[in-house]
Order: sequence, then C-alpha cells, then structure tokens
Amino acid sequence: MADSKFTILPAHVGVIMDGNGRWAKNRGLPRKMGHIEGAKTFRKIGEYAGNLGIRHISFYAFSTENWSRPEDEVTAIMKLFGDYLKEAEDRLQENLEKGIRLRFLGDRSALTDELRYAMDYLEDATKDMTKVNLNLAINYGGQQEILHSVKNIAEDILSEKIKPQDITLETIQAGLYTKEQPPVDLVIRPSGEQRLSNFLLWQSAYAEFWYSDVLWPDFTENDFDEALRAFEKRNRRFGGV
Repeated sequence: MADSKFTILPAHVGVIMDGNGRWAKNRGLPRKMGHIEGAKTFRKIGEYAGNLGIRHISFYAFSTENWSRPEDEVTAIMKLFGDYLKEAEDRLQENLEKGIRLRFLGDRSALTDELRYAMDYLEDATKDMTKVNLNLAINYGGQQEILHSVKNIAEDILSEKIKPQDITLETIQAGLYTKEQPPVDLVIRPSGEQRLSNFLLWQSAYAEFWYSDVLWPDFTENDFDEALRAFEKRNRRFGGV
C-alpha cells in the first residue's frame, strides 16, 4: 500500500548509483571518497524506500564492465562492499525485524571467497522476510544475466527436460537473478547520464525512467520523492492505447 504522500507506488524500483567519481573530482578528492559517500546514500535511500512501502528495490553497485576502472578504485569499491556485508551481519536482527530480505544479483565467481560466504549467509538468513526485498547488483550485467538464463535452457534441452517449442518468456524469466520478483516499474538515474548501462535489461522492458543532474552522493530523500511523484503522473499503457 502506498505511503500517504503518494497515490501510487512502483512495486519495483531500480537505482543506478551514478556520479560518485565526479562528486569526488569536483572536490579535489580521490575517486574512492565519492564511493564512500555514495555508500552512505545507498543506505539512506534503501531504508527510506522501505519505510515508504516500496516492496522491491534494486541498486546497481558494480557492473561487469567496472573491472576496467583503476585498480585502486576497484579495490576501494570491493572494500566498501565487504564493509557493507559486515554491517548487514551486525544489524541482522534489526533487518529481520524490519522484514528486509537481502539478495545479491550478478556473477559471484570473480569475487573473493570471503565476500561470497557473507553474501550466501545474508541471503539465507533473510530468505523468509517479505516486507522489503533489497537487491544489490554486484559484478552484474543485464546481457550476461540473460545469457546465463539461455545457457541453462540449452542444458535443459540437451538433457531432454524440455523441448525448444516449450520455451516461453516465463522460461527465460525463471533463469534470471530476479526470477521471483515483479518487473521494474521505475528506473532512477542521477548524475545527468541518460542510459540504462546494461542494468536489468529484461526486467525494465516497460519501466518508466527518471533522470536527475544530482550526483549520487548528494541524492536525498526529497530527490527520491520527486522521482516517485513523476512516476505517479506517467500514463503507463504497456503497448496499448
């Protein structure tokens, strides 16, 4: 049910956390300082969205293409991710009381054993929570996600579990990281860029888009409200008239 401030809320919001590096550069700081501030904004907006009543929210933290960034920046991002996982473990009881389910979207094979263990632990510990589903996309790519699903389908065909003619949209959906979640209704991208950047391509087929020139570390609850108010005014026809 929508918060009293809104007549309708999106069931699933995707957030591309963009502008951390530029925020730091504008202040003459190392890029990693922008990611540190951006992590604070992530925590703030994630909690705020849950309090509003948004059931599913996905944050784009690190793409499969981001490995090409400078080594010290990648190292700083991974350290921040590890710090977040530790904090989530420390606050596990609090998150359970808030009904928060944590999920991590992406290819975990490139991550350290320590990170993978913590991710598995938090997903398992919160798997029965139903109030808020918080997704964090780490080493994630939308095209790679679809490819992963298609490969699984190919294996099922080879093992004669299904026939090619049995493949439906639902078959592909079942192989995605977000298989049990609704499609994305609203994609929010701060920092002035206006592209999807390989984020939840399948899930965002009919998503509404909202852009802002605000850099992610400066993004506030009021900015989030502005995006939701814009969503309320959209006429969503889903290909109809």
